[in-house]
Amino acid sequence: MTVALLAEQEEHIFNVLRSDRFLKMEGLANELPFFIYPYAPEYAIEVSEAIKRIKNKLTESGISVTEINLFDLALDIFEASGDLEEILDIEPSLPKRDFKEMLKAILSPQDCLAPEIARRLENDESNIVFLTGVGEVFPFIRSHNVLNNLQSVIPNKPLLMFFPGRYQQSDSLGSSLVLFDRMYDDRYYRAKDIRDQEV
Repeated sequence: MTVALLAEQEEHIFNVLRSDRFLKMEGLANELPFFIYPYAPEYAIEVSEAIKRIKNKLTESGISVTEINLFDLALDIFEASGDLEEILDIEPSLPKRDFKEMLKAILSPQDCLAPEIARRLENDESNIVFLTGVGEVFPFIRSHNVLNNLQSVIPNKPLLMFFPGRYQQSDSLGSSLVLFDRMYDDRYYRAKDIRDQEV
């Protein structure tokens, strides 16, 4: 991946997202309107800047985007429950594995994250949802678990997850998420690669 290729992909993503076909969720063959933009992790800062530009250009085109950053969402949940200070206090004394398991239990995609995202989107009139912050919340939030639990939460508008890694698709193994290009996250076959979408 190069900076020039990133710029091309940014332009393609913008053109796809503003197209009537995408916004009306046409051509999905009864599949979920979930899309993934996999990118090389070393370009995280450049992609973060690209996300801002894409959102601004979409807004200027009259298309609204709601961004849900999983890291910010986790902090909001901790703060709302009053657990943030306690979590920060006990982190140095807990073994890493126990600390990770504690965070996973608190931030269960089924019991916590999906309901909170549903609440935030309840009266949301945006056209598209961006899901960001995937790398920042690993390993206590796994992207495939979030996507699986959002299937019934975001059925009526397209969702685009920005994923630092690869979205591998093969006939024999199906589709799988490889976080940071090295950690097998899990199989997930319901999303489409936004780079393959036509304008």
